[in-house]
Amino acid sequence: MARAEDGVQMSEVFFVACGGSLVDLYPSKFFLASESRLLRSDLYTANEFVHAVPRVLGERSVVIFCSHSGATPEIVEALKVAKAAGSLTVSLTYNESSDFAAFSDNNIVYEWGDEASVQNNPMAITLALSLEILQHTEGYANYHEFQEALLKIDDVVTAARNKAGERVLTFAEAYQNEKLFYSLSSGASFGLAYGFAICSLMEMQRLHASAIHSGEFFHGPFEITDKKTNFIVLLNEGRTRALDERVIVFLKRYAKNYIVIDAKELGLDVLPDSVVEYFNPILFYSVLCDYREALAKIRNHPLETRRYMGKVEY
Repeated sequence: MARAEDGVQMSEVFFVACGGSLVDLYPSKFFLASESRLLRSDLYTANEFVHAVPRVLGERSVVIFCSHSGATPEIVEALKVAKAAGSLTVSLTYNESSDFAAFSDNNIVYEWGDEASVQNNPMAITLALSLEILQHTEGYANYHEFQEALLKIDDVVTAARNKAGERVLTFAEAYQNEKLFYSLSSGASFGLAYGFAICSLMEMQRLHASAIHSGEFFHGPFEITDKKTNFIVLLNEGRTRALDERVIVFLKRYAKNYIVIDAKELGLDVLPDSVVEYFNPILFYSVLCDYREALAKIRNHPLETRRYMGKVEY
């Protein structure tokens, strides 16, 4: 992918955001790291990008930013850093009059809410951008399969949410009084496990939570397993499924309070095998939104309730 104004060849792609928006960018970082032979890719929380600027950042860099409000101060500063380095910048936001659009070479306003197309949410948009970057930089053998999956994902997600409907209510009823959860996954979905812990449970429900990579579970964390501890496992379809399955086998023997959300069982396997793994987090995000809404309702703790965020100086 060459920059039109000067013909400079791109050599690295950085994904920069905070919180839930950072989670939206994780699948794209995983995709490029998995599939590109030439492009360096990395994921940064915005304030670290500002304070520990990667030395390679420059005119050969593409930096993709995401901020739902378009006003996150750390994101605005990170955009300024990238622009000062001569990088090509792309920003994504829901806010049509966002603060950071003025600092971006290309600003994309995405859809949001129950009626929005999944294809037009930031996670899918960023994957589509990353697909084009890869295709134009070095070519991608599964380019058309990836495009096919993007066209199908809305229908897949709708069917998955319908299938999970009763399970969502059962989860909320069973776990409404619990205070601690561990979320686990792997591959492109580990970012979603992290996001569900820090955003859906900690931020939105003030519950204690932590994310554990399925591949790391047996290298320390599994020692906390007992009949009282709560686990949520996101079971991927694709190359890393075996990592998640290993966790589930262990939990069946030594735990009691766990749920498994299986992307394959929810219908993701209709997508082409060659690219299906990159779409796990899109399905999981939509389904987990239903889980958190049901939990919020039964706990009488609205998802919008905050005591610090946007209310005090920090």
